[in-house]
Amino acid sequence: MINRLQLLRNIGQFESVSTIKETQLSRYVVIYSENGRGKTTISAVLRSLATGDPVHILERRRLASQHPPHVVLDCSGGPPSAMFQNSAWNRTLPNLVIYDDRFVDENVYSGLAVAPEHRQNLHQLVLGAQGVGLSQQLQGAVKQIELDNADIRARSALIPTAAMGGMSADEFCALPMRSDIENEIAVAERALAAAREQGPVRDTPSFDPILLPNFDADPLAEILQRDLPALDTQAAALVQAHIAENARNGESWIADGVRILISKGETPGTCPFCAQDLAGSPVMAHYRAYFSQEYAALKESISASIASIDRLHGREAPASFERAVRVAVERQQFWARFVTVPEVTLDTASIVNDWQAVHGAVIAALETKRAAPLERMAIPQSTLDAITRFEAHRRTVASINHLLAEANRPIQAVKQQAETANSRELQENLNRLKTVETRYRPAIVELCEEYLAAKAAKTRTEAIRNQAKVELETYRTTAFPRYQAGINWYLTRFNAGFQIGRVTPADTRGGPTCNYDIVINNTAVPVSGAVDRRGEPSFRNTLSAGDRNTLALAFFFASLDQAHDLADKIVVIDDPISSLDEHRSLTTVQEIWRLGQRVSQLITLSHNKPFLCRMYEGIDSTMRTSLKIERDASGSTLLPWDVSQDIISEHDRRHQLLTRFHTNGPANDSLEIACSIRPHLEAFLRVACPGTFPPGMSLGSFRGLCDERYGSIGQILDNQRIAELRDLVEYSNRYHHVTNQARETADINDAQLCSYVKRTLAFTKP
Repeated sequence: MINRLQLLRNIGQFESVSTIKETQLSRYVVIYSENGRGKTTISAVLRSLATGDPVHILERRRLASQHPPHVVLDCSGGPPSAMFQNSAWNRTLPNLVIYDDRFVDENVYSGLAVAPEHRQNLHQLVLGAQGVGLSQQLQGAVKQIELDNADIRARSALIPTAAMGGMSADEFCALPMRSDIENEIAVAERALAAAREQGPVRDTPSFDPILLPNFDADPLAEILQRDLPALDTQAAALVQAHIAENARNGESWIADGVRILISKGETPGTCPFCAQDLAGSPVMAHYRAYFSQEYAALKESISASIASIDRLHGREAPASFERAVRVAVERQQFWARFVTVPEVTLDTASIVNDWQAVHGAVIAALETKRAAPLERMAIPQSTLDAITRFEAHRRTVASINHLLAEANRPIQAVKQQAETANSRELQENLNRLKTVETRYRPAIVELCEEYLAAKAAKTRTEAIRNQAKVELETYRTTAFPRYQAGINWYLTRFNAGFQIGRVTPADTRGGPTCNYDIVINNTAVPVSGAVDRRGEPSFRNTLSAGDRNTLALAFFFASLDQAHDLADKIVVIDDPISSLDEHRSLTTVQEIWRLGQRVSQLITLSHNKPFLCRMYEGIDSTMRTSLKIERDASGSTLLPWDVSQDIISEHDRRHQLLTRFHTNGPANDSLEIACSIRPHLEAFLRVACPGTFPPGMSLGSFRGLCDERYGSIGQILDNQRIAELRDLVEYSNRYHHVTNQARETADINDAQLCSYVKRTLAFTKP
C-alpha cells in the first residue's frame, strides 16, 4: 500500500507539498481536484514509481524551478520510504496499476485512431503477467535468433569464398573428412588427364619387358673343362709335344690335315713337307686318335658357344637394350600422368660397360679353349667377377620388369576408363576432392568450427523459441477468449450499445499484436492493421467519445481480472467517467466498489465531485481517506477533504430521483433507485440528527443507538419511526454493496420498490 504522501516538490503545480505527510492513507482513497490543479501529475508520479521510469516525472518538472523534482512516499516494501531524487528512484512499486489518459493512449486509442502500437500493447494487456513472461521469452528467443543469424553471417563471411568451391557454408562445413584425400586427389587428377587425352591413352602401349640376357657360368665352365676321355694319355702327350714344337696354331692346321685325310679314306702317303712315307710313321696313328670325330665335335661345340654368346651379347644386343630402356622411360613419363608407375632408373652406360667386359672375357676364354680343345681350362676369377657384377644388373632389371608388369594392369584400366570417361564429371569430382582437402586445413577447420558453433547456438535458441511459442499459443487459446468475455461483461454492465468480437492474437514482424472487432447491430467493424477506407465504418466513426472511454474502462477492468495476484495490486484510477452519461457513471462507481474489494488499495482521482461523493458514501468509514488538491499562492497543495460537506448535493439528487420515480411510475433505472434508498436515509438522518448520527457512524450503529435510548430522556426516534427505519433499512440492504455483494442480480419488484420509495420519502419528509 501507499501509506503517506510525504513530499511532492518541484513537480507540475506542486512547489513543495508536505501538508499531508502525517495523513494515513486507507485502503480506499479518493482525491478531488479541479482541472489543471495537479491530479494528472499525481498519476504520473505513481506511474513513475511503478515502472521506475524517471521520464514520467522529469517531463513534469515545475517550470522556472531552480531545483529538480523530489518525491518521498511511504509505501510497502520499505523502509526506507520510496524516494525520487537526482532523477532516479531508490526503489519501485511494481504491483501498482494505473488507469489514466496514458493507459488509454498507449493501449486503446489515440484521438480517433487505433494504431499498431495500441494493438501491440493490448496484446500484452490481454496476456497478463504470466502470458507476458511467455511472450517476452518468445520475443527474446526471436531477437536472439536474429543475433545468431548475424553471427552466422559474419562467421560465414570469414570463410574464403574461393576455399568453398562454389558451395554454401553449410555444405562446405558439412563435408566429411577423408583420410587419404591427397592420394584421392592424385587419382582424380590422373583420371581427368586421361579423359582429356583419350587418343594418346588409347594409342600408347603399356610396358614391354627390358631384355638383358644372362651369362651362365656353369655351361661355360663345363665346356672349358671338356676333353677326350677315350684318348690314350701317352699318345695325347706325344701329339701335344709334337704340336708344341711346331708353330703357333699348329694343332689347328694339323687337325685340319688329318681330318681331310680321314674324310678321303686314303692311306697316308708321303709327307708334303718332308717327303717321308707316312704309312709307317708311328705318330700318324696317334694323330688319327687325337683328331678323331669326338675332337671335331668338341671344337664344334666350342665354336657354337662362341657364336651363341656373340648372338646374345654381341654388338647389337647392348644397343637394343638401351633402346628398350629409353622406350620404357618415355612410357613411364607418359603413364605417370595417369597412374602410379615405377620409375625406370638404370645406369645403362655402366650396365653396357660391364656387359661388354663380361662378353669379352667369356669370348676370350672360349677362344683359348677352341685353340686347345683338349686342354682342360677353368674360368678366370676376373671373368667370374665380371659375371657377378653383370648378374647384379640383371636382377635390377628383373625387379624393374616386375614392377612394370604390375603397372600394366592399372594402365589397362585407365585405357578402358578413358574410352567412356566424362571430363565434366571428373572435373567436378576433382574439384570436390580439392574442396574437401581445403576444408580440413588447420586455419579453415577453425573457421568452420566457429561457424558450426554459431549454427548450433541458433539451433538451441530455435528449440527455446519453438517451446515458448507452443506454450504461448496454448496460453493464448484460453486467455484471449476469456479476455473477450470479460470485456463484453463490463460493456454490458456499462450498458454499452456495442460488443467486442474476435479478439485474436497475431504475430507480425513488429512483434505480437491483437486484432478485434467492434460489433454493432450484429455487424463487425474490424480493428486491425488494415487502413481505414474513407466512407466506410471504422473505429473512428462508429464509437462516440463516451463509447471509447467505456471501451477503455472495459479493457482495464478485464485486464485486472486476468491478474493472478490481483489481491496484491494497488490500483489507481484517474478520471474514469470522462464523457460518460449519468447511468454509466453510476455503474462505474459500482464496478470500482467491486474492484476495491478485490485489491490491496484503490486510489480514485477525479474532477467530478458528485462522482467521488457517490464513491465515498459507499465505502466503510473505517477504510476510506479523502483528499483534495487546492490552489495556493505558489500553485497547488494537497489537503484533507471533508466529503460530508459536499454530499448534500448528492442527497438532493437522490431525493429528485426517488420523487420522480414515485411520481412518474416505473423507470429503466430501478436498480439505481433501489440503491439510493439507504444513502438517502443516511444523508437525511445526518442532517436531522447531527448530534447522534455524525459522519463516520454507520446506519446500523445509529439504529442500535435509537433502540438503546428509546423511552429515555435522550430518546432519538419514537417506536413507530424506529420500526419504519428498520423496515426501510432491511429492504435497502438487499441493494447495498456492503450488505449484499450480489445486489446487481437481486430481483426488483416494481410495486414493492414503489411502496418503499413512498415510505422513504415519507420518512425523510421534514
